[in-house]
Amino acid sequence: MPDSLLLRLPHGAQRQACWLLPGEGAAHSGPLSGAAAHAAGRSVVVLVPGSDVLLTSADLPPTRSGAKLQQLVPFALEEQLAEDIDTLHFAIGKRLASGRLPVAVVARKRMSEWLEALRAAGIEPAALYADSELLPRNPAQAVALLEDDTVTVRTPSGGYVGLSAEALGEALELALADPAARGLLVYAGETEWQRARAQVDALRERFESVQVQQIAGDALPLFARALPAAQAINLLQGSYAPKRSTASGSWRWAAMLLGVLVALHLIGRVAELVVLHRREQALDGAITRVFHRAMPGEGDPYEARRRMQERLAELRARRGGGGFFTALGALAKARAHVPQTRFETLSFNRGALDLRLTAPSIEALNDLVQALGQQGWKARLTRANPAHGGFRGSLHISRGS
Repeated sequence: MPDSLLLRLPHGAQRQACWLLPGEGAAHSGPLSGAAAHAAGRSVVVLVPGSDVLLTSADLPPTRSGAKLQQLVPFALEEQLAEDIDTLHFAIGKRLASGRLPVAVVARKRMSEWLEALRAAGIEPAALYADSELLPRNPAQAVALLEDDTVTVRTPSGGYVGLSAEALGEALELALADPAARGLLVYAGETEWQRARAQVDALRERFESVQVQQIAGDALPLFARALPAAQAINLLQGSYAPKRSTASGSWRWAAMLLGVLVALHLIGRVAELVVLHRREQALDGAITRVFHRAMPGEGDPYEARRRMQERLAELRARRGGGGFFTALGALAKARAHVPQTRFETLSFNRGALDLRLTAPSIEALNDLVQALGQQGWKARLTRANPAHGGFRGSLHISRGS
């Protein structure tokens, strides 16, 4: 990236922005105004905190229409999200070999905050990536990055785990669940490594090899090396896509280019319209089939999104109380298998139960998740931190698919 400026936004209370100039190996840090002084004439690539971005995937029919995919993705993921989809921004990546579509989900409020801060400093970004997507991926090793009070782990399969540094052991246990994770590669500053060394040594025999690479300062140079080969999702899509500006140039070049474009347009217009029409018909057919499966008896799929939202709201209104007590009953049965757990708070929204709890060990939390799974519920541990001789965690419970 010879003409690019790589900029990382602050990701902690004590952190400043960091930027890397072309050809330099060490990152600079300071306020955004310091980076803005180097942004003129360069394409600015911005990294945002990965902890604020959910990386997932969706199963959607193939199409070249990005606009229609943007319409379908929120519905494909709605049941997996606790927030209202209207408050979230969905960005899509390049389709995987498995056929699934990578998706990055971030709160619209956070997107607005990032862009407002950049533009206030006079910086117009060309791309926005989650920094966790640029953590190097190794086909045989779990890769861990220790920064301040956080740990990010990437498994050989491409999954991500982000927890507080105190839960490094639990993060590595989750990484070991990937059968391909035979080794461990740790990137850490000297202070972070000294603090985490005992936890890594406790699990050293579980890995075939453990390598430690100390980094000085910010991890931005590490991300910069991974960026050219990474297939990270650019968050600047849809309503956040950069506005295209009209480039100035010689009128002769413009006239020549216009002539070429007109000629190509006249030659390929008919064939292109036929192909696009067929693809649109195929996609409309897929939307219609999904609509009829979700809403049998409805004849016209016009305004499918609005009508499906109305039907979901109606069904939730009818089942609201019953769904809560059903979930509560399943939770009570699961707790009978793990009596040492103690529930602190719980909330029920959109058919899903979120609760905070304490347990004597991470194994007890995993036993509770398994007990819920045996009853047909999908339980996901969203946080687990050591506390008072045990663990305090957060659990998201929803109906299994």
